[in-house]
Amino acid sequence: MSDKENLPGRVWPKRLAGIAVFILIGIPLLFLMSAWIGSSIARNSNWEETQDGVEIFIGSNGIHTEIVMPIDSDVIDWRGQFALGDISSPYRSYTHVAVSWGEKTFFLETQNWSDLTPSVAANAMTGGSGILHVAWYVRPAPSDDFRPLKISQAEYERLAAQITAQLAPEETRATYAGYSYYDVFYDAVGTYHLGNTCNQWTSDRLAEAGIRTGSWTPLPGGVMRWVPKIGQP
Repeated sequence: MSDKENLPGRVWPKRLAGIAVFILIGIPLLFLMSAWIGSSIARNSNWEETQDGVEIFIGSNGIHTEIVMPIDSDVIDWRGQFALGDISSPYRSYTHVAVSWGEKTFFLETQNWSDLTPSVAANAMTGGSGILHVAWYVRPAPSDDFRPLKISQAEYERLAAQITAQLAPEETRATYAGYSYYDVFYDAVGTYHLGNTCNQWTSDRLAEAGIRTGSWTPLPGGVMRWVPKIGQP
């Protein structure tokens, strides 16, 4: 048998190896590169903070971002949307409510990273139901990972309307216990996937309210890069 006849059998393993390398290295690199580029392109690029508006916070734990707002203002009292009775310790002197969005199974089944299974991760990446995480805070302190942002009342009205619209219809909405005494989960609209992550949700809510943020921000750094650190203009 000639060497030419043996060629297909030798080529296929090399092709398979190349495909495996691309899947394991190339796709993550492309994702990170596109995330860096997408988060560098601003939406509402001419937006500026206001001095006499509503102070909100954008928080990040290095993986996940949240929008933190005063419980009560001239715009909205969030206790009308999220009942304090839904958390296990409703009687503390809470001042702020934090809202974020994510994939339902991932949120509910991975309280710790050790709880993460391949099936949960695969479900989150390929498409899963949305869920809102709502946490109640007492006088949160600003920090590098918890940055204040002054927005106008009109922008806050739009932001509040955007967040309220994320709740699933009341007749089909379920409530789920949170991780601690001060948080809870609610069924939400939307489908989670790699193109629509929890961090993209944060920037979409900000953008649709008219606030400057990145165009595509699947990672928390893409959100936080547009929120000035304390002491920065």
